[in-house]
Amino acid sequence: MEYISTAIEGVYLIRPRVFRDARGYFMEAFKQEEFDANVYPVKFVQDNESMSSYGVLRGLHYQKGEWSQAKLVRVIKGRVLDVAVDMRKSSPTFGKYVMAELSDENKMQFFIPRGFAHGFLVLSDEAVFTYKVDNVYAPQAEASVLFSDEEIGIEWPIAAEDMVLSPKDMAAVPFSEAEYFD
Repeated sequence: MEYISTAIEGVYLIRPRVFRDARGYFMEAFKQEEFDANVYPVKFVQDNESMSSYGVLRGLHYQKGEWSQAKLVRVIKGRVLDVAVDMRKSSPTFGKYVMAELSDENKMQFFIPRGFAHGFLVLSDEAVFTYKVDNVYAPQAEASVLFSDEEIGIEWPIAAEDMVLSPKDMAAVPFSEAEYFD
């Protein structure tokens, strides 16, 4: 696998080696020893999967405090635009974001460390999205930042009125009112 640094320290794109032949393809999606050597040791404790249709925006979500989560995300079917927003107040990239297109074609993965809000927008008819996390889901620690916050300034390729959002995502707070990490 190739581990590619992004504009925000600690956030990585990961390109697996894909072996294709007449039967299809084979790839290693995750290898703990290699991940630890190239990123840092992370003990993933749970795998999650979602299915969404075109225009669905999930995010920008994070968990606060001791329930914060690092995530390793990828798309099994379809195509999404994935975004990580730095919520670490002491970081030189605080309030900045990095985005990547993930798809079943490019097989790229995105590693998002603790201290980031995360979200994705579905660009294909349907997308199956999977991710590993290093901490369990804790509803009492859940928080969301408004996807359209002008201070963050994410340039989504689909107009907001054409997106499909949950009530929770529509009620998310602006970045200026969010709880940050120290």
